[in-house]
Formats: sequence, structure tokens, C-alpha cells
Amino acid sequence: VMMYIRYPLSLRQVEDILFERGIDICHETVRYWWNRFGPTFAAAIRKRRIHRRSWSQWRWHLDEVFVRINGETHYLWRAVDHEGEVLEVFATKRRDRKAALKFLKRTMKRYGQPRSIVTDRLRSYPWAMKAIGVQRQHS
Repeated sequence: VMMYIRYPLSLRQVEDILFERGIDICHETVRYWWNRFGPTFAAAIRKRRIHRRSWSQWRWHLDEVFVRINGETHYLWRAVDHEGEVLEVFATKRRDRKAALKFLKRTMKRYGQPRSIVTDRLRSYPWAMKAIGVQRQHS
């Protein structure tokens, strides 16, 4: 299962690699193992990765985009770290200072303050950062 998770291998390639090592199984067995044990391994890897990270030293990219849900316009806010890992996703009906403040509070409560924040220059972000007391770079 770890070979299937760590490397871009197909089920049949994993079957072949194991066969070379003297383990004769079907690719469907690998798929069964992945479905059975994959979530457990993924949770353990994610947990280890989170503990090793120093969130406050990272650069965050904040962005919002409008989406239509059942015909209504909503705004989807996202915080992404410098490696492209999505930290937080938040949906609101408005794109204003209150929404930006709530989004930043929610994200910082979970991950702490970043080293710097990169935004699309929405005017709500500087106001929200000032309200929280963030004295970090805003660009």
C-alpha cells in the first residue's frame, strides 16, 4: 500500500514489483488493501506532516472567488500555503470586511500567524489584519 501511496504507480505495477520480490498477488488484492488500509496510512502521514510543520514561518496566499450555489452567489475564501497545500476553505454570502475578518480569525486560530500573507489586494484584508493585530507583510 505504501508503494501505491508514495510513488505514481498503477495497481499492476505494484503487483509486478511485489512479484519480483517473491510475493505473488493479484492487482485486485492491492486495490483491496488500498481501500482497506489507505485511509489509515493517509491519516498517519497527514498527522506526521502537520506536526513537523512550523506554520508561523510560512507564507500564506489568500484568495476569494464567487461561486453559484442553487442559483445564489456565494464567495469561497481559500488559504493556501507556499507549497500549495490548502489550509482553510470558507464560504460566505458576502465579500466584505466581516467575512474577511471571520476567515482570518478561523484560519489563524487553527494555524497561528504566518510569516507573510499574499493577497489579491482586496481592501477587506488590510482592515481584517489590522483588527486582528497582524503586523505582517501584505502584498
